Amino acid sequence: MEGENNKIRIQKIIADAGISSRRKAEELIEKGAVTVNGRKARLGDKADPYKDKINVAGRDITLRKDAKKYYIMLHKPRGFITTMNDEGGRKCVAELVDDIPARLFPVGRLDRESEGMLLMTNDGKFANMISHPSTHFAKTYRVTVHPRITEDQLTAITTGVVIEGRMSMPASVRVIKSEQNRTVLEIVLEEGRNRQIRKMCEAVGLETARLKRIAIGPLKLGMLQPGKWRELKPDELRSISSYQKKLASRKKDDK
Repeated sequence: MEGENNKIRIQKIIADAGISSRRKAEELIEKGAVTVNGRKARLGDKADPYKDKINVAGRDITLRKDAKKYYIMLHKPRGFITTMNDEGGRKCVAELVDDIPARLFPVGRLDRESEGMLLMTNDGKFANMISHPSTHFAKTYRVTVHPRITEDQLTAITTGVVIEGRMSMPASVRVIKSEQNRTVLEIVLEEGRNRQIRKMCEAVGLETARLKRIAIGPLKLGMLQPGKWRELKPDELRSISSYQKKLASRKKDDK
């Protein structure tokens, strides 16, 4: 019985080891890329991370009880993809944090041509808290679109548009600057579908010329320069925890 108490779900072990996010770990398990003591793992299986031999895509997992947890804010530049390696030889965000002595993984994504705040960590619980669709962590973007936005287009983006057969959640949209052939917007989303802002703008006839994420929940990018990173401060980690509790309380009240 004591051994059973030490066992936890395999996807959590993989995330805690800094191999991938918990959602990605579940995909790897479903694809048969994960083994425990030589046997293929199934979704829902548990293991002892300090005794069982866990292998992910040919790589053994080593989990140390005293391993330091890293919480990194990176200013992702344009031209980098949000992955830790790429068979095609494209530039990856891993290159920007290769001086950190831990296996990190991105919390959420930014597409290749987008820039701005990207959180990275080796703490699976922290990553899941922010990136899981059910949490609705607000993400704030500065977006430049062509041509000048109309009132109808602005209303459509705010209330929601159909993307790939499904309506997007309402968004908070504010016009920062409006010129003859372009508009700069601040858009706040509480969902994170693939290339969502670009697809929302395209759906109403706008072209996204530049997209920069400037905040996630209470965290702000500030003056952090492109390609640079820093560790989150203790007060920022506390603010993330407080923000998550407020979201959970709001969700409970809405039921």
